[in-house]
Amino acid sequence: MTERLSVPPVAVVLGGSHTGMLAARALAGLTDRVLVVERDELPSGAAPRRGLPQARHAHMLWSGGVLAMEELLPGITDALQDAGARRAPVTTDVVALSAQGWFRRWPESHHVILAGRDLLDAVVRAQVLADARIEVLTGTEVLGLDGSAESVTGVRVRGRDGRERTIEAGLVVDATGRGSGAPRWLTALGLPAPERREVDSGLAYASRLYRAPEQARDGFPVVNVQPDARSGRPGRAGFLLPIENGHWIVTLNGTRGGEPTPANASDDDFVRFAREELRHPLIGDLLDRAEPLSDVAFTRTTVNRRFFYERMPAWPENFTVLGDAVAAYNPVYGHGLAVGAQSALILRELTRRHGWRAPGLARRVQKAVARPVGAAWDLAIGQDVFYPGATANGPTLRERLLAAYVSRLLYTATGNGRIARRVTDVTSLERRAEVLVAPSVLLAAAVGPLRPPLASPPLTADELKRAGLQ
Repeated sequence: MTERLSVPPVAVVLGGSHTGMLAARALAGLTDRVLVVERDELPSGAAPRRGLPQARHAHMLWSGGVLAMEELLPGITDALQDAGARRAPVTTDVVALSAQGWFRRWPESHHVILAGRDLLDAVVRAQVLADARIEVLTGTEVLGLDGSAESVTGVRVRGRDGRERTIEAGLVVDATGRGSGAPRWLTALGLPAPERREVDSGLAYASRLYRAPEQARDGFPVVNVQPDARSGRPGRAGFLLPIENGHWIVTLNGTRGGEPTPANASDDDFVRFAREELRHPLIGDLLDRAEPLSDVAFTRTTVNRRFFYERMPAWPENFTVLGDAVAAYNPVYGHGLAVGAQSALILRELTRRHGWRAPGLARRVQKAVARPVGAAWDLAIGQDVFYPGATANGPTLRERLLAAYVSRLLYTATGNGRIARRVTDVTSLERRAEVLVAPSVLLAAAVGPLRPPLASPPLTADELKRAGLQ
């Protein structure tokens, strides 16, 4: 018989990573107790975690997510910077080649936080768990939900000793990420399977940590060489992100037919792929002067997958799904962390407004979370859907029209700072996509860029010298 653990009013958060910790913070003070259930043992500092293999690849946190985190954890930006993370102004400190050409480095309009994932998680985790109202139950596997199609009353778990029990809860939040069992948990309660969509470009990732050349360890820009999804060729791209301790984390990727495979993502081939396979050799040239600090990490876990929980004909009380458990994106767009933070903030705002035991609260949260999820989804699949084999039927008419307009906007943004800012309003997740169809933006897109295209990467003479390229 499964033991039942009866407790005072408690919110149970499944998953102790980025979104789970922020969800726990969102609920602290709105209920007597928050319990985070985590399968792994959580490290005490900035160290690897078994259940987070993607931590070996590049991550960045867009300002739309940073602003949400500041609402939940005031001072978190300062805490991250004190720990070594970098606040990089956008597009001032970004050197990016798009399918439409090199972007100029306009004055700051938005920003990103750059750090290794282990550091980011450690700082957030320490801030959240400093709250005595939040507890963590580690080494515990989630087996399913307890309750009915009308209402979730708890969660069934199994501890490291193999013993099964049910934790009674007034609210259960699933933040278990890409591997979430929510679809089968819901069907086990008698609910229909959720609508689901996948867009799989066949993308593979290879990443490596480097020590930057000594003169380039402070203040060096992000470097991003993007693919052209409409070229008819595999899309190959690369990111170089300056993070803590004078390090660069570099991620190279390629879609089906052009991916860096485990065989050719070897130490010797990593720089060659960056120089010869990307649309510009800049990243490869930079790596020639840098010192490798790690082996090459490889993954194919890059499928865009979304569950449309907000469209379910019925939804149980006291259960909500957040973060990658709702939608997981191709990591190249860097939106997962921001969407998780925004979703946790939505959870807090709606719970405060309606009361944490209010009828229909869980459904309200699920519908509201669909807004930031949908924004990031459109940005992610807007390019990926055009690669051969990404979907069974290819892009929809809506996706073709949207992609054509976005391509024109990006072309305009290469030579128009005002439009570059509007585009970044959306890519940073600070504003909704409606800003891109304002009359002034439509007119600017029709006119096109106001300045001629750049012929080379917009690195300054000082940056070239510091990186050893001049």
